[in-house]
Order: sequence, then structure tokens, then C-alpha cells
Amino acid sequence: MSEVLAMFPLGTVLFPHGYLPLHVFEDRYRRLTHDCLAGDRRFGVVLIDRGHEVGGGDHRTDLGTVAEIVQAQEAPDGRWALACVGRSRLRVVEWLEEAPYPRATVEILDEAPWPPDAGDALAVAERTVRRSLALRAELDEPTPPIDVPVGPDPDVAAWQLASLAPLGPLDRQRLLAVDDPTERLRVLAALTDEECTVLAQRLAGF
Repeated sequence: MSEVLAMFPLGTVLFPHGYLPLHVFEDRYRRLTHDCLAGDRRFGVVLIDRGHEVGGGDHRTDLGTVAEIVQAQEAPDGRWALACVGRSRLRVVEWLEEAPYPRATVEILDEAPWPPDAGDALAVAERTVRRSLALRAELDEPTPPIDVPVGPDPDVAAWQLASLAPLGPLDRQRLLAVDDPTERLRVLAALTDEECTVLAQRLAGF
């Protein structure tokens, strides 16, 4: 099934069950915010892999995430502070006219069921992600608490760990594109382990 969604291309990747704060100041995205709040509060987020968020002329990925606005506060000058949560992955079928803001026909992607053998991969990924947070904390870099909780549902926890991992947008997009939950956790652990190596070298003065 496909549907038309307002779209918010960004320089970051939103995962399902991930948290996304937004500061909305462009006129077109103020209009998008008003329309979303008047409707079901959903819009699509895709990564800008080339170009800039402001002013258009960007190149966007076709795989993204449905976001839902859970909190919204309007400033006196019309800007918005939004708190959003990722709900499900989407694939862009067709980009539509940009006025008054970006829109696209999208397909909402079904998620593969949680495999019974994915528990070990989840445990490895969690240890690696938490180690990366500890290393960043030692470097006095902004980071979530080392013991930040994740949900009891393993599928939710897996996506939340991906959100916590200190990875760049292209690595995050690579994770978003993996359909199999066990393979996604293995990729998450491998990418985060590489980051841990870099962080440890920095701590050692290399």
C-alpha cells in the first residue's frame, strides 16, 4: 500500500523508535508543521546524502522513516520546536511537487519478524554500543548516559541501540537499509566496534 506524506529531508537518519528533536524555521516547514498537527501528525524523514537542508537543491535517499510529532511548541516568531519519534521505515515511490513543501508517494515497509536466534546478536550489539558511549564519556564528548535504558521488546531495543551508536549518517543509512534483524545487529556491532577502536586510539593519544 502506498500513501502521500509530507517529507522533511534532513542531514541525519531517523530510525524506527528513535527520537528526533527538530527546530523548524523555514517557511515551508512551518507550513508542513501546521498541516501535520492538523492531521495525523506524521511526516517522512529521508537523508540528504548530498547538498544542504536549507534552500533546496539537495539529493535525497529513497529509504527513510515515518516520524510522528509527539510534542510541539510554537515560538512567538512562528518557529517551532518539535519532538518526534520514528514509527516505521518507508520507501519513496515518487517525489511530488515541492510546493508548499516536499511531498512524496511512499510505501510503508513491513518489518521482518524477530528471529528466535537474534538474542545473542542483540547482546553483542548492546555491549559494543555501551562501550562506545563509555569511551566518548572519557573523551568528554556529548553522549547519552552509559546506562541509558532501552525497551524490553527486543525489536524496539535493537532500533534504539542503533540510535544511540555514535555513527555517521552514511553508516546509519546503511543500517536502516538492512531488512533482517539479526544481520542488522551484526552490522551495528561491527560498525560500532570500528568506532570504538578510533575512540580508544584517541584516548591513548594516537
